[in-house]
Amino acid sequence: MDAQLKKGLLDGCILVALEHGESYGYKIIEDTRSIIEISESTLYPILKRLEQAGFLTVQSREYNGRLRKYYQITRPGLSRLRELRQTLIGMDKLYNYILGGEK
Repeated sequence: MDAQLKKGLLDGCILVALEHGESYGYKIIEDTRSIIEISESTLYPILKRLEQAGFLTVQSREYNGRLRKYYQITRPGLSRLRELRQTLIGMDKLYNYILGGEK
């Protein structure tokens, strides 16, 4: 799979996991496990990149005596998710055409 496409799909999976409320790393991994396997070593750099792009905010809060980072999608993050969805709709038509389904 093309690296840029995979990057966009992973971004989209993470943004979808945060679309309805804040979450933390392990929960994001659990929430996306049925769709895609994301390891911690893959997830955290993506979360950092999405945060730096302004698509997520992060807050540290104590949980059971430890600090846990909670991620929340921002308005620009929601816009990015809409863009990704529109791109995928277009790609779906292209894939169907190439696979001989849709003309």
